[in-house]
Amino acid sequence: MKKILSLVLALCMLCTMAISFASAEGGKIRIGMVTDVGGVNDKSFNQTSWEGLQALAAEDASFEVNYLESKTDADYQTNINTFIDEGYDLIICVGYMLADATREAAQDNPDQKFAIIDDASIDLPNVACLMFAQEQASYLVGLVAGYVTESKNVGYVQGMVSDSMNLFGIGYITGVKEACPEAEVQQYNANNFGDIAGGATAAKNMITKGADVIYHAAGGTGMGVINACGEEGKWAIGVDTDQSVLDPEHVLTSAMKRVDVASQDISKAVKDGAFVAGVHMYDLSNGGVDLAPTRDHIPADVLEKVEAAKAAIIAGEKVVPTTTDACPDFVLDD
Repeated sequence: MKKILSLVLALCMLCTMAISFASAEGGKIRIGMVTDVGGVNDKSFNQTSWEGLQALAAEDASFEVNYLESKTDADYQTNINTFIDEGYDLIICVGYMLADATREAAQDNPDQKFAIIDDASIDLPNVACLMFAQEQASYLVGLVAGYVTESKNVGYVQGMVSDSMNLFGIGYITGVKEACPEAEVQQYNANNFGDIAGGATAAKNMITKGADVIYHAAGGTGMGVINACGEEGKWAIGVDTDQSVLDPEHVLTSAMKRVDVASQDISKAVKDGAFVAGVHMYDLSNGGVDLAPTRDHIPADVLEKVEAAKAAIIAGEKVVPTTTDACPDFVLDD
């Protein structure tokens, strides 16, 4: 009986091992996303990235997607390491603030695939840098702001100063000044992507000083900007996703950045064995950035001018500046 029992137990163990092996071989493609401090519900690019991954998993059952939320900068490395330890196939790090942590983890784990959004500084064979021509979409909403402002006074709230973030302001101010050369552009660096109250205060200060349109590129902080514009009856311009849902009556438009599509693309590449490191650029020509589809508040003649400008950029006839030297009215770089 003991020999029979031992044999049965051994067979059970072999079956378990076989099942586990088969599961590993034919298992799901596991994608882990690490947010920046704006959080997964920032109504901006963290949330859009996560919604893109959720949609991918819903349409393709071979994907398993999860996220870890970073409350502080100290969480970046911890969250990345958690996904590494759990054997995820791809780790997507959302935002340039995760660059140092991503670089360190990628160097220490050369067989682990990474993608980072909004940072092109990591030149490693296991890191894909998902970049966006955010100056192009910001230029388009800048044109809208410049054409619709009645006070010839508009605002801009930026989440933090960096080369990548500055592209939003450079594009926006260039568009405003082309549409309305005499317009004043108030500018504020929130130095925070998760300060809703701070965003509201900044917007109200701008409105007090005459701004009737305010664009934000500030993640969760931007929700405060939109809230304040709604309370004061002024126009807000959203970012990254179509933010009209936050206040349909006061969000004029949004500068969209398709981080959802980029996250899906790189995940599919991992599944297909086609992962490529280096910079992957998304712009107007490939639909990576654009004006939001909700355009009900934009006058028809303004929309025609904006669409003409978009076509000129795609055709290569118009180049939106990407440096502060080319946009002297941008003053947040100091």
